[in-house]
Amino acid sequence: MSDATPVAGFACPDLSSFCRLDELGLEVTGQLLEPGRAVLACRVVDPDQWCRRCGCEGLARDTVTRALAHEPFGWRPTTLLVTIRRYRCTGCGHVWRQDTSLAAEPRAKLSRRGLRWALEDLVVQHLTVARVAEGLGVSWNTANTAVLAEGKRVLIDDPTRFDGVKVIGVDEHVWRHTRRGDKYVTVIIDLNRPGFRSVLQARMEPMNQKYSPEMRERALRMLDEARASGDHPNLMSAVRHVAGLLGMSAETLRVWHRRREVDTGQRPGVPTDVAEENKRLRRENAELKKANEVLKAASVFFAKELDRP
Repeated sequence: MSDATPVAGFACPDLSSFCRLDELGLEVTGQLLEPGRAVLACRVVDPDQWCRRCGCEGLARDTVTRALAHEPFGWRPTTLLVTIRRYRCTGCGHVWRQDTSLAAEPRAKLSRRGLRWALEDLVVQHLTVARVAEGLGVSWNTANTAVLAEGKRVLIDDPTRFDGVKVIGVDEHVWRHTRRGDKYVTVIIDLNRPGFRSVLQARMEPMNQKYSPEMRERALRMLDEARASGDHPNLMSAVRHVAGLLGMSAETLRVWHRRREVDTGQRPGVPTDVAEENKRLRRENAELKKANEVLKAASVFFAKELDRP
């Protein structure tokens, strides 16, 4: 049977390229597949035999191994067992190791690709740190510490992160639901990001829509029943629960509840009917002022016309 690889456009199988180890300056020399993980034996591609102190050539002394958690493939944790050669300088006797800065940070337990995978899954896929740690085959503390350090380096310490940003907005997200209330995180957003304005408008539409009086009465009745059930520790917990059931904003329901307390005398403030009457009077007053200004301007105009010979 003839080989159809050149015709189909396929290249020869390369595990180093498949696992993206060529980007890290590594080459796979062996593999060990276990039920719970995969271990890839690797070596550093570029030699590093020149002394960093005097510049003389060094001789290979021995080798050491370094274990790095890599991005998983098929949700099987992948570990890189990197063999690093050590050299001794023939001139000054200095001993050093091969440079592995492309593969990982010094003393890091995650490869750069593994760290990138963890950061993207946390930010884009919204995975938890525990799930990321499970995918990498490391402890929670190891994953959390590495992601925080990488996020600070990539996102916070980047001096060009605000280049091209003209308008900044602030949004809040619920990152954890508890029986004692939800935990929120504040996020800074670039409002000029392509496509974000349409998303923002879609999110704001439920807040801007007008509800019927029947809908308001139903929502307040459900809120009273939720508070009386004792399943919610505070008012806002019941408000969020009922608002989620009705598909409306929790802030709208909270304002309704507060307005009802004012109307019934349970909370100090201006009742709704008085507020509406004041609003109507202010609107009429503004219209009268505008009409008065028009009459004044007209009287001045006609006075000038009458004064002409």
